[in-house]
Amino acid sequence: MPWDQFLGAGAGLALAFTLLWALLGREGRSSWADFAWAVAIGLCAALFCALSEGWTARRVAVAALGLFWAGRLAAHLGKRLSHEGEDGRYRAMAESLGTGYRTFMLGFFLLQALMAWLFSLPFFVLAQNAAAAFTGWEIAGLALWLLSLAGNNLADRQLAAWKADPAHRGKTCRQGLWAWSRHPNYFFEWLIWCAYPVMAVGTPALPWALATAALMFVMVRFVSGVPFTEQQALRSRGDDYRRYQESVSAFFPLPPKSAS
Repeated sequence: MPWDQFLGAGAGLALAFTLLWALLGREGRSSWADFAWAVAIGLCAALFCALSEGWTARRVAVAALGLFWAGRLAAHLGKRLSHEGEDGRYRAMAESLGTGYRTFMLGFFLLQALMAWLFSLPFFVLAQNAAAAFTGWEIAGLALWLLSLAGNNLADRQLAAWKADPAHRGKTCRQGLWAWSRHPNYFFEWLIWCAYPVMAVGTPALPWALATAALMFVMVRFVSGVPFTEQQALRSRGDDYRRYQESVSAFFPLPPKSAS
């Protein structure tokens, strides 16, 4: 594999995110780092597929998956930033760090560059496959990818419909997928990344794709996804959310526990 391309992309991302920090790494604008992270993964996927010498149809398919995923997430984040402004996580960090916030954000932006680089790895390795036919594993992986995307969309629609009712203000959604998992959107997001190892079965790309799926699980379950969302939910919904935590699985969809 042309690892020099992958390493070069990492250096380019570090430079790009340093420049973004100079423009955006201050209180009130830091949330755009998340938007840039999504865009960076999509651009890397397209670049790797364009430079690869793998089978053309596979390169096009892999690039399409990366660009669609990144475009969808970037559009969602951009819309939220335009309507709601700075994410509460960054406001809380700014309040706690005070004058050290901007210096801290340089490290954060560089961490975003590192994460974008690592999460572009599946697209890099999958695009190298020169076999001139799609395998059954690739078709199965695509099916998992599409089903996971549908699950993610369903979770988002169910939550949006719940929030649209003024009577639900200050309460927790317990309908549909949200009765089985406190974070079905994160669960299905992780499943999307599990599709890449399935596509990579039987190729040298498999261990790299597995590592990325494992990293995504750690990030959404234990680092930047579930923990921050739970903290905000407890602040805004208090005891109602604590009761929800007692009866509904945190991540994997499971039948809800009966009320005691």
